[in-house]
Amino acid sequence: MAILNNESGKYAINIKQDTNGAPTNMDAAFKAIYDKFSHRIVWIDGDVVPGAFQMNTAWYSAVPERDPIFLEHCHDDADELIGFLGSDPDNPNDLGGEIEFTIDGEAHLLTKSSIIFVPAGVPHNPMRILRVDRPILHFSVVTTHLYDGSGTYK
Repeated sequence: MAILNNESGKYAINIKQDTNGAPTNMDAAFKAIYDKFSHRIVWIDGDVVPGAFQMNTAWYSAVPERDPIFLEHCHDDADELIGFLGSDPDNPNDLGGEIEFTIDGEAHLLTKSSIIFVPAGVPHNPMRILRVDRPILHFSVVTTHLYDGSGTYK
């Protein structure tokens, strides 16, 4: 079997290795804030790869100037997984910071690596990044082809 270079072959389009395809509903003012505390790694959805569901990955490296950074919203038709992972290989459970995450009005203080399941129809956020001692890997997976969190980026 030949090993391909990710630019050829039937499934090369399914492999994303750059930040192209980030959400288009992020306004310029919010993007300027986002770029100061976050470094997007890769983004995929149905616009980037036909048929794909949405996934976002980013490093959080600072406390944002806006508080809260993400506003409450709800995905009526899709579940979501949201993760915050510490970057200390000797202590992977230590988040390396503090994040306040709200689910349906309940605010939770995260200090350990966490994955949060948000069922369809449940409001979530606001989210506050309170402290960052070392980079925090963030990801979100929404089980729909396009991300509808437009209220998040105002």
